[in-house]
Amino acid sequence: MLDINGWEFLLLGVLAILVLGPERLPEYAGKLGRFVRQARAMADRAKQQLKDEMGPEFSDVDWRTYDPRQYDPRKIVREALNSPPEQDSPPPVKPTSAPKVHDPSIATPWDSEAT
Repeated sequence: MLDINGWEFLLLGVLAILVLGPERLPEYAGKLGRFVRQARAMADRAKQQLKDEMGPEFSDVDWRTYDPRQYDPRKIVREALNSPPEQDSPPPVKPTSAPKVHDPSIATPWDSEAT
């Protein structure tokens, strides 16, 4: 869920005991539980409201395309590096003229209205 492994979770628990103390820890754990239940209820109500407003079109939507986990930058780079190069790509464009080099003997163009 939050990409926390077992050791990190254990460390967070020990840290919570040290910061909050054993007396207040059950109170804050209860508050966290109520917050999670409220957040789930809000998400369920929002989903139900979206279903009601969209009507039968709600079931036609492919929700996997809107999953933000598919846009993991590491996954995108890995897929790009492992994919074969495209054969239909156009050849690289070669410059037709040499780039302009600054000549100190020529005055630099200046626009009096632009400043």
